Amino acid sequence: MSTAHPPNVRRHAFRTAVTIGVSLDGFIAREGGDIDWLTTRGEEAGDTGYDAFMAGIDPLAMGRKTYEKVLTFGFWPFEGKRVMVLSTTLTGDDPRITVHRSLDALLDALTAAGARSVYVDGGRLVRTFLREGLLDELTITTAPVLIGSGVPLFGELGGRDVALTLRSTRTLGAGFTQATYAL
Repeated sequence: MSTAHPPNVRRHAFRTAVTIGVSLDGFIAREGGDIDWLTTRGEEAGDTGYDAFMAGIDPLAMGRKTYEKVLTFGFWPFEGKRVMVLSTTLTGDDPRITVHRSLDALLDALTAAGARSVYVDGGRLVRTFLREGLLDELTITTAPVLIGSGVPLFGELGGRDVALTLRSTRTLGAGFTQATYAL
């Protein structure tokens, strides 16, 4: 039995984790990025474990679109956390973030910063981490709503299956469910 990693799986010195909300039909946002279907129901779910998750996170790695969505919230939800954004177009003039132009630059910065547990956020970035074999844990909180179309959580995975090991499931309030997987 070979212990070698598949060719597109990279090794990293830090733990990477995702916690994300999806509609029952697998979307993380509507086509234009709207997440009202989640935010209007979210409080009804009760304790999703998000605060405990965030307490164990060192830096956040997020994609540009997620960063731009966070800017519409009217408050900065990551106070006291280092936030690294992967983008080829952002100027980086927000002192709350550091912009990295490539995945390799982002990974190098995380390593140089001594990251231990990284929150990966944003659909495209999550898919990239999955495709590259960089994700260690995936927690999906499913809202009891079908939105029909939008931005899917999953997509092309580089021609390979990604094996998941179910770690836990929970039933939350108002019909929300949550599953955590190890990769």
